[in-house]
Amino acid sequence: MSYPQKNLYKKLFGLKGENLAVKHIKKCGYKLIKRNYVTPFGEADIIAERDGETVFIEVKTRSGVSFGLPREAVDSKKQEKYRKIAEYYALKFGEKPTSFAVAEVMDGEVNLIERAF
Repeated sequence: MSYPQKNLYKKLFGLKGENLAVKHIKKCGYKLIKRNYVTPFGEADIIAERDGETVFIEVKTRSGVSFGLPREAVDSKKQEKYRKIAEYYALKFGEKPTSFAVAEVMDGEVNLIERAF
């Protein structure tokens, strides 16, 4: 059975985390390129650029550590998905140096893990 109210809460909670992550990366000198970029391989939360490098950022928002640290949810399957998204993006917009980051959001704080994988 589906719980629409719970799903809406999760969606809004995740959106709030993404908004905090965007503010944080801008403060760190990144230029926001795209949000929620959809490809045949899945969706990238944030695509940003800094120093001529395209950075694909997965945002993980948690209310606590009972299920582990947010970064631990970015497993090998998620990493492979992001690599395919990056390849697709490069085919459409041109190749540039690329890296992958994870933005952990907990208690209103953002921890950006650059070159996470």
